[in-house]
Amino acid sequence: LHCTCSLSITFSVKTAATTTKTRRMKFFSLAVSVATLSVGSCTAFVTPFGTTLKTSTSLHMSSGPTSSSDRRSFVSKTGTTAAAAAAAATFPVVAEPAPADAAASKMWKQVALPFAETLYDINFDSPTHGYLVGARGTFAETSDGGATWEPRSFSNLDAEEEVTYRFQVVSFKDGEGWVLGKPTLLLHTKDDGKSWERIPLSPKLPGEPVTILATGPSMAEMTTSSGAVYTTENAGRNWKAQVKETIDATLNRISSSGVSGASYYSGSIINQKRDDNGSWLAVSSRGNFFLTWEPGQDFWIPHNRGTPRRIQSMGFVEDDIKKGVWMTLNGGKLLVSPPGTSLTEETTDFKEADIKTGGYGITDVAWRSNNEVWAVGGSNTMYVSFDGGKTFSFDKSANSIPGNLYNVRFFKEFGNAGWALGSNGLLLKYVG
Repeated sequence: LHCTCSLSITFSVKTAATTTKTRRMKFFSLAVSVATLSVGSCTAFVTPFGTTLKTSTSLHMSSGPTSSSDRRSFVSKTGTTAAAAAAAATFPVVAEPAPADAAASKMWKQVALPFAETLYDINFDSPTHGYLVGARGTFAETSDGGATWEPRSFSNLDAEEEVTYRFQVVSFKDGEGWVLGKPTLLLHTKDDGKSWERIPLSPKLPGEPVTILATGPSMAEMTTSSGAVYTTENAGRNWKAQVKETIDATLNRISSSGVSGASYYSGSIINQKRDDNGSWLAVSSRGNFFLTWEPGQDFWIPHNRGTPRRIQSMGFVEDDIKKGVWMTLNGGKLLVSPPGTSLTEETTDFKEADIKTGGYGITDVAWRSNNEVWAVGGSNTMYVSFDGGKTFSFDKSANSIPGNLYNVRFFKEFGNAGWALGSNGLLLKYVG
């Protein structure tokens, strides 16, 4: 694929702050639906797809105000229902509000933001410099460790076009960064975000790109909704496939081995998570089984979920597949596999954690240390464990804030700084 056109797009800082008035329902949690990514045709994973640019699409950042004076206000007036529907969890309706224990901890502090859109990802390139991305073109930058955030936008895109993008992933390493959006949009920077290049992707890509990770100079790793894993060493000009067999082919080959739900596989996976060593974890779009893949393996290994409840989210214990995986189920259940659990077999042993959610779904779990574990979920509920995820207690940091939390993570390389992201522009910082 050759690109012979060039396009100059400039960044500008938007100062207009808007708010969205919301009212929290007293006895019901906000229900949102899982966004199921569409699946492209896949002929073979072993055939890498390549892209060569004659003239790149460049995007430059400027500090002048945008001429579209109230773009975030336009976003707020259109509502946030669609953004919430695209979040990666469905919360059940329960008959009672989240617990409000007077003795509960309060270890997170809300950070004020100049917009009220659903937030999807956060990443830092240093202890002070980072980016935040979200729904309806939300793209913000901090230079003071997250104390304040400045909205960024492509100033020569009209407001209606910009808000059609949902920026889902941002990843930085040593001044080089990537941003992935939907509809499919891949951006790359080599100068800490001062200028950005739009990277075209082959229409033959199996599935839609759903994750991107900066791994080194001009290097990145990308996955798709069909289970393809690709790496690039030349800033996205060419991509090399890492998985040799499609998930469909794998399931057809082992369908008689007893993986429950394999016959109902719809062709796409969700909830892709990567550990620190390059291993991947994913859940079938129906939530009826999960899969793992480690570097060097030819195909994904499917696993029974071991429970009749639908899988809602999964991840790695301490970001290391060797230390186990965690799984959340509909109804607010949290299961954790013991250390040393083998993930080369179809069936995995899990132990249920003692966590009283009142039925609110758990959307994400993160280990701050070997013993301190955090879980977040519907109605902005937060829970903390100090025994490695065996028992959890309620944290009331966001109990009075309407919305849902979708993401919690800690940056070990930057003083173990912790952040939690949610709907309605909710950003929480860990204060201990």
